[in-house]
Amino acid sequence: QVQLVESGGGLVQSGGSLRLSCGASGSITSINVMAWHRQAPGKQRELVASITRGGITNYRDSVTGRFTISRDNAKNTIYLQMNSLKPEDTAVYYCYSDSVLTRSATYARVWGQGTLVTVSS
Repeated sequence: QVQLVESGGGLVQSGGSLRLSCGASGSITSINVMAWHRQAPGKQRELVASITRGGITNYRDSVTGRFTISRDNAKNTIYLQMNSLKPEDTAVYYCYSDSVLTRSATYARVWGQGTLVTVSS
């Protein structure tokens, strides 16, 4: 059994910053791609940023230059540094991994429970 647990969400004014964290728990031996997705009220969930085990990153256009994704493989943790936040960044942010390997099994498409980010204007 593996879990992804997010933290760091909250309320911030437009132009402010937040740092999200996502830690993976379980008897983990390796995690492939990790990513942050978000879902705003009434909208579909969308990919925000992803990072491979080797550190290759990808961002959606609307956050490029403002958000930075990083990971610590030794801690099975990823981060999302969000700067210059805008009201349209308001959403529940979900941590995701496409593949988590443990000593006994491989878990595909693992999601965290989400953390709410609210940006006030």
